[in-house]
Amino acid sequence: MAYRRTPAVQARLDAQAGSIVRAAMTVLSRDGYAGLSMAAVAAEAGVATGTVYKTFSGKAELVTAVFREVVTREVAAVAAAGDSSTGLARLGDGPAQLGNGLAWLGDGPAQLGEDLSVDSTAAAATSATATATVTDSAATGPKTARERVSAAVETFAGRALKNPKLAYVLLVEPVDTAVDTERLRFRRAFAEIYESAIADGVASGQLPPQDPRTSATALVGAIGEVLVGPLAEQLESESVVPELVAFALRALGVPQE
Repeated sequence: MAYRRTPAVQARLDAQAGSIVRAAMTVLSRDGYAGLSMAAVAAEAGVATGTVYKTFSGKAELVTAVFREVVTREVAAVAAAGDSSTGLARLGDGPAQLGNGLAWLGDGPAQLGEDLSVDSTAAAATSATATATVTDSAATGPKTARERVSAAVETFAGRALKNPKLAYVLLVEPVDTAVDTERLRFRRAFAEIYESAIADGVASGQLPPQDPRTSATALVGAIGEVLVGPLAEQLESESVVPELVAFALRALGVPQE
């Protein structure tokens, strides 16, 4: 008869996996992808290196799990800011099996172990935020294209600058192919949020005619490129976010107020 894990055993394994991924996020926030090793994660998690390898086959699989968890939350936050649930479905197969929720990218690494750690109930609430926001906006009236794009850019860039090392890993640091695949999904999910706002803006006459997908993809690339400098150099310039918002609005042809 084949062995079947009991619910208690599975819960313990899930909790252990969540602990290891949280430890990996701590290491990434401190040392980046290049500085992460399975031994370093094991030391951070307080377990043997062999335990980490029993849970994840290697560095790429472990960091992929971190990417999926953090990116799901970041997309939910940006989608909520931009009044759009678009992009969330693309990340719907994320690491819910890890059981324990992980960290908010935007809360910064200084508070790891406290504010960054959330339980599965909070994680579910986070994923539902975008849908709730869209529902609320139906009662108060939809946001304009200007408001949706501005809010999405402000949220993404502002949160990235609060945890520059981890955001640098997510955006541009050289990584393994498997991890880079998650990065592409990350970028596509954000592009879909902008695409939805742009398409609605064009349809309503708030924006000039343009291809929403092309414009959205260009925005994601431009914003990420601008953030490379501040992130890589651990800078937090007060002018970066407002300048990015202004650029995005000009690029889309939003009329000046």
